[in-house]
Amino acid sequence: MESFNYFIDLFLHLNDHLDEFISNYGALTYLLLFLIIFAETGLVVTPFLPGDSLLFAAGAIAARPNGLDPFLLIFLLLIAAILGDGVNYMVGKYIGPRVFSRDYRFLKREHLIKTQEFYEKHGGKAIIFARFIPIVRTFAPFIAGVGAMNYSRFVLYNIIGAVAWVVSFVVLGYLVGDNVYVKKNFTLVIFGIIFISILPAVYQAFASRKPTNS
Repeated sequence: MESFNYFIDLFLHLNDHLDEFISNYGALTYLLLFLIIFAETGLVVTPFLPGDSLLFAAGAIAARPNGLDPFLLIFLLLIAAILGDGVNYMVGKYIGPRVFSRDYRFLKREHLIKTQEFYEKHGGKAIIFARFIPIVRTFAPFIAGVGAMNYSRFVLYNIIGAVAWVVSFVVLGYLVGDNVYVKKNFTLVIFGIIFISILPAVYQAFASRKPTNS
């Protein structure tokens, strides 16, 4: 229960946690952010890690005096996102088929199946779209590996998606994250980001339930 409360607090007060980490560990903050983004995109068992909200919070802190270097931040997080998807693709390619054959405690097959349906509908562009959808973001490169998507094609979509995702959220945080209203209502802003992030998945779910004309 304590660990659950910690993760809730982490999601809702990312700015406070990052400020505290910067104060205590300085440049190691870049490593922490790198590892979180890499894990969320590269390890299929960690879709619960903050992605969109973390990028926004990091961008907001980069806008502050003596905060993070925005250019170094974007560069490192781009590398983390690209490497994460690349590792996830390889894991899917070599062990993915066995994952679909049984249930695992930390790997829900329904998430895999939903992501597979999303991938089949949108093709390679799903790798780009998935960057902006929590959970699907973690499973999309894995599914691409399982489906034996051409690697060079995957790399192209991977890079485009990573640039669009990382740059948009970090820059958004940099531009508005240090606004007085945003700082006072940071929890609401994080909820808003999470809500907006899941809208595509909600739309997709409702669209898939619409009866088709025969």
